[in-house]
Amino acid sequence: MKILVIGAVAAGTKAAAKLKRNLGKDAQVTILTKSKDISYAGCGLPYYIGGIVESRAELLVNTPDSFSKLTGVEVLTGMEAVKLMAAEKKVAAKNVDTGEESVWEYDKLIIATGAAPVVPPIPGVDLEGVHVLRTPDDADGIIAAVEAGAKRAVVIGGGYIGLEVAENLTEKGLRVSVLEMLPHIMPGFDSDFAEFAENRLADERIMVFTNTAVTGIEGEDGHVAKVLTEKKGFKADLVVLSTGIRPATSWLQDSGIEMFKGTVVVDDRMHTSLDDVYAVGDCATARNFVTQTGGWSPMGSTANIVGRICANEVSGKAGHGYRGALGTAIVKLPGLNCAKTGLSQEAAVKAGFDAVSATLSLDSKAHFMPDSTVSIVRLTADKNTHKLLGAQIMGGYGVDKFIDIAVTAITLGACIEDLEDMDLAYAPPFATAMDSFTVAVNVMMNKLCGNLVGGTLEEAGDLANWKLLDVAKEPMKDDLPYYPVQKLTQMEALEGIPADTPLLLLCAKGRNSYMAQVRLRDMGYQNTFVLEGGVTLYPEILED
Repeated sequence: MKILVIGAVAAGTKAAAKLKRNLGKDAQVTILTKSKDISYAGCGLPYYIGGIVESRAELLVNTPDSFSKLTGVEVLTGMEAVKLMAAEKKVAAKNVDTGEESVWEYDKLIIATGAAPVVPPIPGVDLEGVHVLRTPDDADGIIAAVEAGAKRAVVIGGGYIGLEVAENLTEKGLRVSVLEMLPHIMPGFDSDFAEFAENRLADERIMVFTNTAVTGIEGEDGHVAKVLTEKKGFKADLVVLSTGIRPATSWLQDSGIEMFKGTVVVDDRMHTSLDDVYAVGDCATARNFVTQTGGWSPMGSTANIVGRICANEVSGKAGHGYRGALGTAIVKLPGLNCAKTGLSQEAAVKAGFDAVSATLSLDSKAHFMPDSTVSIVRLTADKNTHKLLGAQIMGGYGVDKFIDIAVTAITLGACIEDLEDMDLAYAPPFATAMDSFTVAVNVMMNKLCGNLVGGTLEEAGDLANWKLLDVAKEPMKDDLPYYPVQKLTQMEALEGIPADTPLLLLCAKGRNSYMAQVRLRDMGYQNTFVLEGGVTLYPEILED
């Protein structure tokens, strides 16, 4: 069997290698790829820029030669596919150096052409000092600019890669601003979580400007000097465009293949609408696991998963097929790690779920450990079925563990009640005695059954409708009525506060507010609301 793979990096190389393992010498597997690097760790590029990854070679998983020797797959670099002739089972390709065209026959075709950076159509994007970041060559260009003396950098785009670039350029001593045209950075997180991250970045000398659309880039003597927006200009001698990516599928426009918003439409076994043609990775659709609607998951992790599934399908060893992507993501920011999976509260509501969320701030490990930090977490579930829909976490240690437990739970279709007694690992250097995930589940159960009445600052609404009550262990603000829980347990009523008074309960993390709510309910105060996550998540509530 003659199998042609167009594209490499993650999905293409994974599919090709697995095919040769499945089919052995009976299969002729050939990769055609435009790039000279066939397999590299693209997500490591920001850390190469920052010097954490010391050499380009460390990012290269395989060279074309080493991959061929290891797998038996024939690899031809510098070959760009330009036309698919599905009726004839042929692909036309062009040598990027010579322009010479050639035609390649196949029995099975796997399209893995990935995605390319979006370069916004604004004046000045072709100036020296303006960069994209998709390949090791792109990273080398940014490193050269830093070594040449760049002092001010503007990162256009507040997605994960853009923020990682901002962090690493800051570590290199540059003054960095991030410009994002949307209301918040980090797509997929709830707005209040994203705002918390924006404030933390400001504390770390990375200024984030949201709702800021770039209108142009000015230069001096052919080199970038200023980024223009609708609001103001930003001086810069280095600009990194991190404005997203789009599927590299323009060569398929006249092929008759079914497309959706630039991606190749595939089923759960990576079949396209054309016979014997498959598509994997950033160029293909990937349905959402929770909603089971069409989507896109341009992630290296997804690419490897679907590449393997496709290879098994092509070689006749198919399993259950691809069940969909959860949009799981994790990003390291200065002093703050952020991770999410599934649907945020906002996304769940938009998708039509009767969603309920539980938010809390808690210790990442035993509080007496010197490196223990505070994490802010949120679980989102369906109010009717109690199925877990999504999770978000921001903190220091252990965010990956928390989110991976949530991934497992959602993938297995777990309800909140299924998760309350999991025997998770505990020792003081690693976790709290009751794991943070279990604590979050317990809070969600209290929320679902009505024992806990609370929510976000936005859900609390107009603060003028509430009387704010400080129930923290120590007073947080002088002009707030202060009733610590230990005091409430000895009282029958709040002096001067009628039982029908709407009370918004505040503490550092939310835990004391819940305990105060239970006590106040016993005292006859039925209209209380816990600010979940506490002033750790919403410090602005204490501001004048």
